[in-house]
Amino acid sequence: MNQLMYNEDTIIYELTVQDIQTVANQELERNLTNNEIERIIDLIAENISWYEAISSAIEKKINVIN
Repeated sequence: MNQLMYNEDTIIYELTVQDIQTVANQELERNLTNNEIERIIDLIAENISWYEAISSAIEKKINVIN
């Protein structure tokens, strides 16, 4: 079995403008303008609990094995 090799710059997860527009369409029934996207980008990043997501994944998948 081939094992994937990751380096420190490997992107694990990212959000796209399409992701933002999908949510906007579900919530507002319209696309956001470029200006509106610009206004919310920092808030999206601030609201993603990346530490908790990583910690939870480690707890569920790694600590269970060990």
